[in-house]
Amino acid sequence: MKKTSILLLLVLFARISLANQILIPMDKSQTNHLKAYGLAYILLKGDIDVEWLLNYRGGSFKVQYSKSIENECKLRAISYEIMSEAASAQLNNEISNPSINMDVVKLHKAAKIAVYSPIKISPAEFENTDAVLLVLKYAEIPFEVIYDEEILKGELPKYDWLHLHHEDFTGQFGKNLRRTSQEDIKAQEAIANRFGYTKVPQMKLAVAKLIKEFCAGGGFLFAMCSGAETFDIALAAEGVDIVDNLDGDGIDPDAQSKLDFEKTFAFHNFKLQLDEYEGMNFSDINSSAGRYRSWGENDVYFSLFDFSAKWDVIPAMLVQNHENLIREFFGQTTAFSKYTVKPSALVMGTSSSSDRYIYGEMGRGQWTFYGGHDPEGRGGGGRRMPTDLNLYPNSPGYRLILNNILFPSARKKKRKT
Repeated sequence: MKKTSILLLLVLFARISLANQILIPMDKSQTNHLKAYGLAYILLKGDIDVEWLLNYRGGSFKVQYSKSIENECKLRAISYEIMSEAASAQLNNEISNPSINMDVVKLHKAAKIAVYSPIKISPAEFENTDAVLLVLKYAEIPFEVIYDEEILKGELPKYDWLHLHHEDFTGQFGKNLRRTSQEDIKAQEAIANRFGYTKVPQMKLAVAKLIKEFCAGGGFLFAMCSGAETFDIALAAEGVDIVDNLDGDGIDPDAQSKLDFEKTFAFHNFKLQLDEYEGMNFSDINSSAGRYRSWGENDVYFSLFDFSAKWDVIPAMLVQNHENLIREFFGQTTAFSKYTVKPSALVMGTSSSSDRYIYGEMGRGQWTFYGGHDPEGRGGGGRRMPTDLNLYPNSPGYRLILNNILFPSARKKKRKT
């Protein structure tokens, strides 16, 4: 009789466990926001569906309870709560109320991630400060590194999500030969030669056009800093020489008037910076906002827009955060001048003088551009060092990157291959 009672209790406990849900809050009570995204991604990769509760406690996650998931939360120091099935259903019912700006988005499949970075071909230390590489590693989200050769070989259709490193798609090596290693330059020249291009700028344009095809076919593109700015410049300048001495000949004197803004993703009506003595600027896409401000000042912020979770689902996903104001940070392309942003681009984060975080569509795909280099980076004289994200597990600026990682998991459209 005693054994039977114990068995019944075990069966009852098992049924209760199966019915329970794990809620991962993403408000200020969360101890590690960045690791929480990593756990959500790993669950999706294991074919476990995750609910993303838009605008509920900072964009929380909810998943069917299992002891192994609970253990993963503990292992990664992620705050979590256990809910009964009844409480979970009641919460979803409350969120579905048309008068409440919240929604439940079901995530089904982890996106296959590629990071475009020259660390594939050279040991440049600067590349180790790339914010996306840093946060993917910290959140324990798997990815593959690719560069020009893989793209020129036609490998992009293998991936769902592509991040553009802080790259120079104009082929001017970042307009800073002190930052770009000689190994990097020689490696890019070798790739150009192997694929039949006489100049690196020609190869970079070919790469940019293939990335555009990837996005138009249904891929998701995410770019930060100079990667976003020079990508559009390269597309607009197709067939126009905008590189001075590095490619062995001069700039087309009519280069500015020959730009075709119909070919770009996000920017138009920008003016190229063709004077080689004007520092590292490519164009006036790069806003001067904050450029001369001391790195020690922390009182300058950009704000996120509040979108309808039920009607503007995509931008609502991309701005999920526990903070509405994000501390400004810098980069070779710090932010985007408002007058250069196309009306078709949706601004999701802005300050009084510049736009920071923008979204748009290209064919069947989507893209997001995010200004700046490292959301928690600190500057000053000397070498830029990688940020230790163990010190910033709740970074609101880094959360914006990880929102983009999960976004493709909610899309129902299939990639064009």
